[in-house]
Amino acid sequence: MPIHLTNADRRHFLKSIGAGIVFHSSHAFADEATGIDQDLVVMLNDTHIGEKHPSDSPVPTHLRLAVRDLTQRQAKPACVLINGDLALKDGQPGDYQHFSQLIQPLRDAKIETHLTLGNHDNRDVFYQVLNEERGSDPPIQSLHVSVVETQNANFFLLDSLKETMVTQGNIGREQLNWLARMLDMHSKKPAIIVTHHNPRLGGDPVHFPGGLIDSQELWNVLTKRPHVKAYLHGHIHDRGFAQHQGIHIINTLATSYVADPQKSTTGWTSIQLSNSGALLTSHTTDPKHAWNGKATRLQWRTL
Repeated sequence: MPIHLTNADRRHFLKSIGAGIVFHSSHAFADEATGIDQDLVVMLNDTHIGEKHPSDSPVPTHLRLAVRDLTQRQAKPACVLINGDLALKDGQPGDYQHFSQLIQPLRDAKIETHLTLGNHDNRDVFYQVLNEERGSDPPIQSLHVSVVETQNANFFLLDSLKETMVTQGNIGREQLNWLARMLDMHSKKPAIIVTHHNPRLGGDPVHFPGGLIDSQELWNVLTKRPHVKAYLHGHIHDRGFAQHQGIHIINTLATSYVADPQKSTTGWTSIQLSNSGALLTSHTTDPKHAWNGKATRLQWRTL
């Protein structure tokens, strides 16, 4: 469920199609004066911030360090996407208050920030804490879906939250119909899908039970549209790259913690876009980790 924390002086409303649908242009203010790299998008996910986390404990520290790094870089990203499971377990009010405090430096630095919710989040509680972020007239009453535009790609932020504390995710027919319409209306640039949950197809783990229960239905929508190039997700707390029917499936680093530190690590991912692909670089919490600075170049499938 994307929640937009875009600063008012950087937000550019392109057009509204249907009730409450707003398209944000991340490159509208990208020039030398701003210090913003219009082709750079940053992905964080699985922050799992709790109300009672001590300030120096690992989980909030990981997010704090990532935010500090992003705000101190000479070239700031066009936007930051934080892709679900913002809260520790079941979306308590204090979790979101703490989370909001930790990402405040992004707002202060005027870095456009977009959030989605995962299975450890609670929509109602989130809106109680950040009620100004709730759209007054959403295009889908129970969901909030949107398109974020950048110079070389459009990001389609989907809502896969089926129910708080239910591991599986779901897109649903109404959202699939909306996505199909929006993809058809934005076919001139590469399309990148951003969803908290992993699809249950392509790559490892192919059959991860916590993924989207309607993965095939979603893929039927995506594969019919050649401008769809990639699917970004979190949820698994790992890092990996796969393809299914020509669409890249990118499992991005969790910012909070991992199940097995011997196999994975925490951090965030930068995405440097071009008109033909993207360069994804891992930035790990541990600067000495083998994945830190490791770059993977993806070539988009042709039309």
